[in-house]
Amino acid sequence: VDQLVDGLTRLRIDLAYDGTDFNGWAKQPKLRTVHGEVVKVLTKIFGPSDTDFDLRVAGRTDAGVHAEHQVIHIDVTQAQLKRLGRSMDLRMKMNSLLDPDIRVIKVEVAPAAFHARYAATHRRYRYTIADATSGWNPLRARFNLWLKYPLDLEAMQEASKEFIGLHDFAAFSKPKPKATTIRELRSIKVSRNKALGNVIEIELMADAFAHNMVRSIVGALIKVGAGRATAKDLEKALKSKSRAHPYKVVTPEGLSLIEVGYPPKSEYAKQVATTQHTRSLDDN
Repeated sequence: VDQLVDGLTRLRIDLAYDGTDFNGWAKQPKLRTVHGEVVKVLTKIFGPSDTDFDLRVAGRTDAGVHAEHQVIHIDVTQAQLKRLGRSMDLRMKMNSLLDPDIRVIKVEVAPAAFHARYAATHRRYRYTIADATSGWNPLRARFNLWLKYPLDLEAMQEASKEFIGLHDFAAFSKPKPKATTIRELRSIKVSRNKALGNVIEIELMADAFAHNMVRSIVGALIKVGAGRATAKDLEKALKSKSRAHPYKVVTPEGLSLIEVGYPPKSEYAKQVATTQHTRSLDDN
């Protein structure tokens, strides 16, 4: 394994979590966050780290947002690795210490060129809506947006096409200062899932997403589905690059990060360089 400077080893950790009872990903004083819980457990296993093990994440989810597949990386010393003992099973150790609403899926040693955020080629999110024509399953209450009125699926499917491609999504995001809002939305699929009670699922894949971008797009598509906006209205709003429109950011419970994509290991360094160039204005 090619090591980092100072003999550090990079570990890739894939995890999933129910975001309901978290105040988002990012570490915050006195608040329960996914980052905070993960670092707390890593500290119990490896001992304290002044840099939180240089942990980096593929996508920082907001409060209430879930992840079926999130990816992080950490850097550990040889001395810290030895603390794992003979089993070297970090996944088992982490899961034995984490609360049940976070699970580690897998852990693997990663090449030095791997970066959880910058090496990623795409992220895929799913937003789930139970409308008046869906079966209201209380066991899904933490993972659906519940609406009392029916939505026109075909109208939403047609309007969703307006967002495909490379655009400035300033009108459909809440970016941080100086952060770019230009993103390439590679696919968007609006469908009903009969197996889950005919709920509407909106799946979006992009190179990356600006802050609140997914929930802003979903809010606009709900307006179309309810007959209160048209595809032309969304096209006009997108081109305006202004948030002076009636489409609200929907609540987080229906949203889940479901996939983070990476290139072959031989292309990690190239992908990192490309991403750092295009995202140079974004804050990590």
